[in-house]
Amino acid sequence: MDEIDLKIIELLQQNAKMSMKELASIIHLSPPAATERVRKLEDQQIIENYQAQLNLKKIGRTIEAIILFKSIDCKALAKFCEEHPAVISCYRVAGEISYIAHVATDSVESLEQFIDASMVYGTPSTNIVLSSVTEQIILPLK
Repeated sequence: MDEIDLKIIELLQQNAKMSMKELASIIHLSPPAATERVRKLEDQQIIENYQAQLNLKKIGRTIEAIILFKSIDCKALAKFCEEHPAVISCYRVAGEISYIAHVATDSVESLEQFIDASMVYGTPSTNIVLSSVTEQIILPLK
């Protein structure tokens, strides 16, 4: 990867809907050359996916929590989290706890239902999210 590739990645992290024409203009390449650069970054799996970032509150997911698990069945807990619609992300970690799940629900009651359902896989420790410091992670590459 060279400086142009790094700039492309930076720009697409900020706005993945940017047109190839706009991207090409910023990085001073022709649109076909910029498109080819992006395609190569995708082929190398440096860029893996493009996603819409949703406003959780506007889609009714007003309760967010970070749940730490001391699991008794790691594979079953991982499967539970993969399949549960409230789970935004789940990480296997080393240390006293084995998983960290970020969940978003429409009510305290549905959060409680999630916690109750998860307890067969281990001991959860729930932390309610009060506010978010970052809404989008843009990885600086320099």
